[in-house]
Amino acid sequence: MEFNVGKGVESRIRNIEHEFWALEEVDPKKARFPCCVVWTPLPIVSWLAPFIGHVGICKEDGSILDFSGSNLINVNDFAFGPVARYLQLDRHQCCFPPNLVEHKCKHRYVHAEFGTGMTWDDAIQASTRHFENKSYNLFTCNCHSFVAHCLNRVSYEGSMSWNMVNVAALVLAKGKWVDGLSVLRSFMPFMVVLCLGIYVVGWPFIVGLFSFSLLLLGWFLLTTYVFKNMLDC
Repeated sequence: MEFNVGKGVESRIRNIEHEFWALEEVDPKKARFPCCVVWTPLPIVSWLAPFIGHVGICKEDGSILDFSGSNLINVNDFAFGPVARYLQLDRHQCCFPPNLVEHKCKHRYVHAEFGTGMTWDDAIQASTRHFENKSYNLFTCNCHSFVAHCLNRVSYEGSMSWNMVNVAALVLAKGKWVDGLSVLRSFMPFMVVLCLGIYVVGWPFIVGLFSFSLLLLGWFLLTTYVFKNMLDC
């Protein structure tokens, strides 16, 4: 009898540990984006390829963390400007196992070996410690790698295959714009460069710009899915 009571208490404690606190509303004016992946355009790079930008991930209180330099994780100082686009993630789509037996995801052993978290913030903090010892490289270990590492640590949507490419695709496909000014800030420089290039160089400029974008996209696809040993993260 006492054993059953103890087991019931343990179960209730476990449920309390995994009960999600209500999140505050997204507040762009205060730069608060609870449990969101956030995006902003990169200087120069986004002017030539507007689908490429800088991403970060946010804690439950809305504070932004981003990997923007070697051994550097910014907190509440989003590099390259204010958030332009965001996507709030569902914590119910995450796996926070208290032990090996109680994994929600199908990747029990892989997830345990990779590293798990008891809560959303716990998982992000663990990924932060990991990337504080990493060298930043735009092409092999960047801000997208950091966000992907966080999502793999919580096995978001039951997946342990998050990487630079599908993180970018997730934000581009499902992200919400903060406001109209954010849209202009993201695409206006590209349009100016495009118009100036056509005016000065002519239509060959479009071919060159398209080739540049294609090379970047091809690089990230190849290093992510074919030559994985080239990645430093």
